[in-house]
Amino acid sequence: MSMKSSASKVGEFLSRPFHSDGTPTRLHPASLTREASKVAGTYLGPGWAKAMGWLKRYVGPVLATISTLGFVVLGTAVLLWILGASYGWQEAKVAALLATVLLLIAIAFVLGKSMYAVKLDLARTRVAVGEHAVGSIAVENTSPRTVLPAALELPVGLATALFHLPTMKPGEIHEDLFTIPTTRRAVITVGPVRSVRADPLHLLRRQVLWTDPTDLFVHPRTTSLDGPAAGFLKDLEGLTTKDLSNSDIAFHALRDYVPGDDRRHIHWKTTARTGKLMVRQFEETRRSHMAVALSVNTDEYENDDDFELAISAAASLGRQAIKEHRELNVITQRGPIRCETGKNLLDDMTRLLGYNRRGTSVDLARTLTDAVPNASVVFFVVGSKVTPAQLRSAAASVPPGVRAFAVRCFTGAKSARANIADLTVLTLGDLSDLSMVLRKAIA
Repeated sequence: MSMKSSASKVGEFLSRPFHSDGTPTRLHPASLTREASKVAGTYLGPGWAKAMGWLKRYVGPVLATISTLGFVVLGTAVLLWILGASYGWQEAKVAALLATVLLLIAIAFVLGKSMYAVKLDLARTRVAVGEHAVGSIAVENTSPRTVLPAALELPVGLATALFHLPTMKPGEIHEDLFTIPTTRRAVITVGPVRSVRADPLHLLRRQVLWTDPTDLFVHPRTTSLDGPAAGFLKDLEGLTTKDLSNSDIAFHALRDYVPGDDRRHIHWKTTARTGKLMVRQFEETRRSHMAVALSVNTDEYENDDDFELAISAAASLGRQAIKEHRELNVITQRGPIRCETGKNLLDDMTRLLGYNRRGTSVDLARTLTDAVPNASVVFFVVGSKVTPAQLRSAAASVPPGVRAFAVRCFTGAKSARANIADLTVLTLGDLSDLSMVLRKAIA
């Protein structure tokens, strides 16, 4: 076969259609590369995946035991061996031998297998800021022989607690108690408990996980609103409307009886006095429904303490509403907060983070109006940097007939009350003053 005929056949192959629908096309060099990649993936893929799985299973754990200093010593030993062998430097060989001996001694420290049964127990997984969070670690030697002293590490958030285990006989149990600081609202991950084997120079460090991590919720501080403040929030009859009804709770007036009226609503004393049937007429009511709009825009707060005060105030209002079995909605610029139970409310409040690129309180008020159209009482919990003009705009978003309050959180400020149009503005300087501030709202 001539070279010309071979070249023509190659050109014919490259120009012939290859799509399944018969669309004529030419095979581009990039397409050839993709096809080659597909072929390589088809035949090399299983082998590559198997090799990576083997490396991850066997080589990965070995490399994980080597510390940064261990890698430095290992690399130095290899380099010194090469220099000593290449140039005949006896000093390099001696130093390489010393580094190798150190690594072998470190390996002897981390070899072996410990058999423990470890139980991590938190007395409570939900506490309030300032309350004691207590836990315990119980370790049992489940091996048939005595184990040497060892160390256990317990990660607590970003910190790590260290527990020293003594020499333990078979079946012996060692228990340690610990406390966790709860000075700030947070979700703290406690655990997993891990045992650590390391050499004195910490060239190698081998750890084994014994428990699963546990989340500790440090809820925001809340205050009780019992007494006059609870009476202020409680509205068993709901808010009356201007719509008249023949059957409701709020009595409005008497009118003449017309056929079809419920005879149970006939006012017999008036009927006897006037000589004609008179029935009671009522104003329609709606069940009390409280909505809380909590601003998480940090630009509206002077500092972090003001932001925490706002979260605590909103959580206190929400807890009281849930306690009284009232309908409740709590929203922020990040979205709604779960309000099915007090635990859900406080858990979500604990996870809240402040942002300085979210909408303002005015935007939040408009969102609240759309999200909770049937609210009868509205609380705006905001920072001290929110201006009266912004509060006026927020109040303008509230439908007529809805009671609206703004709680300005300013740590250290004196409690006060002011009115901006139909909006009652309450200044809160300390969480313990919340009940008093609410009483001022009805004074």
